[in-house]
Amino acid sequence: MEPPQDQPLTTSNNGQMGEVVEEETSNQNGESRHPPDLQTVAEPCIKQENSGCTPALAQSQDASAAVPRDALHKWEEEPHETHSFNWVWNGKSTLITCNKARTVESLLKTSSQFKKIAHNKNKELVIVRDGKAISSHFPCSLIKNERLTINYIKAVNEPKQSVSNSDHRQRKRPSSELVTFTLLGMGGENVMKIMRNPALKRDITVYAYKGENVKHALKRDGHLQPILFKKNCALSKPNTDVTIEMSNLVDDLDGETFKIILLNRSSPPDSQPGSLDDAYTTPNESQISDLEGSQDPPQQSSTTESVNVDTPKKTAGRVAREAPNFPVREIPSSQKMRSRLVLQFKDFLKVKKNQASGLSPMKHLSVEFGKNTKTCLEMKTMKKLGELGNSVCQVRVNGRPEGTGFLLFDKFVLTNGHVLKNIFDMSTGQLHQTVTVHFSYESVGQVDSGVEVEDVAGFEYCCDVSGHMHDWALLRISAVQNLPDVLLKHFGFLPKSGGICIIGHPDGNVKRVDPCFIVPTETRDQVLEKHRRKNPHGVLPHDHEYILDQESIDFVTDRFFDDVKKDEQNRQALTYKSCFYCGSSGSPVFDEHCNVVAMHSGGYAYRNVRGERHSVIEFGYPLSIIIERIILQIVEGRRFDVLKEYLACPYRHHQNMRANVKKLVESRNLHAFINEAKQQVTDVSLKTFFEFLSQGEVPVPIDID
Repeated sequence: MEPPQDQPLTTSNNGQMGEVVEEETSNQNGESRHPPDLQTVAEPCIKQENSGCTPALAQSQDASAAVPRDALHKWEEEPHETHSFNWVWNGKSTLITCNKARTVESLLKTSSQFKKIAHNKNKELVIVRDGKAISSHFPCSLIKNERLTINYIKAVNEPKQSVSNSDHRQRKRPSSELVTFTLLGMGGENVMKIMRNPALKRDITVYAYKGENVKHALKRDGHLQPILFKKNCALSKPNTDVTIEMSNLVDDLDGETFKIILLNRSSPPDSQPGSLDDAYTTPNESQISDLEGSQDPPQQSSTTESVNVDTPKKTAGRVAREAPNFPVREIPSSQKMRSRLVLQFKDFLKVKKNQASGLSPMKHLSVEFGKNTKTCLEMKTMKKLGELGNSVCQVRVNGRPEGTGFLLFDKFVLTNGHVLKNIFDMSTGQLHQTVTVHFSYESVGQVDSGVEVEDVAGFEYCCDVSGHMHDWALLRISAVQNLPDVLLKHFGFLPKSGGICIIGHPDGNVKRVDPCFIVPTETRDQVLEKHRRKNPHGVLPHDHEYILDQESIDFVTDRFFDDVKKDEQNRQALTYKSCFYCGSSGSPVFDEHCNVVAMHSGGYAYRNVRGERHSVIEFGYPLSIIIERIILQIVEGRRFDVLKEYLACPYRHHQNMRANVKKLVESRNLHAFINEAKQQVTDVSLKTFFEFLSQGEVPVPIDID
């Protein structure tokens, strides 16, 4: 899950937020940091001007942003299938059409509107696709019927790039061999600063060709710091133990999401002879602290200093003697040993602290063990949840995972409104892009065409007059095959405490289950204060509201936690501690009796000074309130076809929900509308429903003696 609305605000290399917003919106005279005559073609179905190419790093004449020469090499533009997309600058959208193989930037430069803004030599071009940055040499053929946002950020100064003499001849390959994957803007533990430009505070989408390795694709992209390729780094799938080494091929990475991790501090293994890596050289890296996080990271300069390895270091006015050239080897499993010792030391301090306060260490440990055993589920509960989990689906937009949903009744899937808010037009009721749901995505690499969404039957993403947030979307799917059981039959009201279980697709991964505990209202302050104490140096909230007047702020602590404490929009929500973040919005929340009680919707996420992602608390909106709002909206919208299917689904609390809807009708004074609808419908179930809503309160007789 993500922060509220699934829109986390990424951080820059130096831990600042907001700077990118100022840079991206304040300048209308920006220019790409790549040469203005860039004519690269990312599709490999084209002919080279010469018999071979030299895919070494090239340097722009007026900028410091390095781009590999194989991405800058000029190719013949060969015609291909016509496609188009919109690009947006300062809120103004422009349609552009392409029928030749080329890069996104070279296509944009055919637009006179783009040429007006692309002439500032102190700015670097940022092209945003689906919230993620892509390189300017991204293949235009991968952008079809989408929306790109054009921004400019402050450029960085870097040392000149050396050019390799290697001449790697790349074979021609069809465009079907292109793959793309997402790289998170923040690295894992000990890898804080990964972006070459600290002002770029976004995740990035990297394209690659099947048959090349990960390192080659990341180098060509040009967004990452060169030092990452000097250390033994790898890709890691979030919330899993899967690691992808830099030497691995990219063939099976299409559509996946990764973060950069540091395996160890040694140099990476040598490339295989003839590898694409031979075609690259990288600039001198900055200090190792740029790569590795620490408790108090030092301030970094905006420029990268060159290091002369031939000049001995001077210490206190004297020239330091060179150390003997002994081979340096890492102790096997030293990192695991260090981590284990750190944890043991922390446990030791906890025991000493309890002894000092007069508590029994064994009693304390036994209490903790008792709490942990409560997370275990009975086998019969797991079996039932497994069956109900068949009704949970992944929601994809143009094939990209965006959230989770579940089959509520008939052919109607429920998910969060914020999952689709950017592609749904409320005025017309139409979706701008193709949306599909996938019920059986349970293993990596599984092929699932999914079921297409044909209609948005209801949608709400706003606060009501009382300030309560409503965030849901009801989707009608065009299913022809057998569907799983509907979860409305297992509807239940919110419990006040106890265990819950969430089933969804966190981080766009396969279907997963997270058993966790409800955080009752009276203990929320304790959870909040625990996070406040753990972050005395501040946190970076994943929320755009903390960018005030488009000015950069470094870290906030008290304000963020105070806002979490007094959040009025979500005071009706169920709160709990879960490991489900981005991509899990719309997941059903089950109680201890396997009743669906809420829809997982958001959390109060932040990063600490070490760049680690945490969340104060997560929340889900009560399903009872969502159902009430759904019924009221489809009645007011005269969607009697949807209402009929809802009434045809029997469930235990149907009478209670009908009574709650009646109260809403009375509070909105809709009696005239209900009476009119009662006269129009002919279906028996609909007529009975409207007759109930139109009835007044039945007086209770009072005995008078």
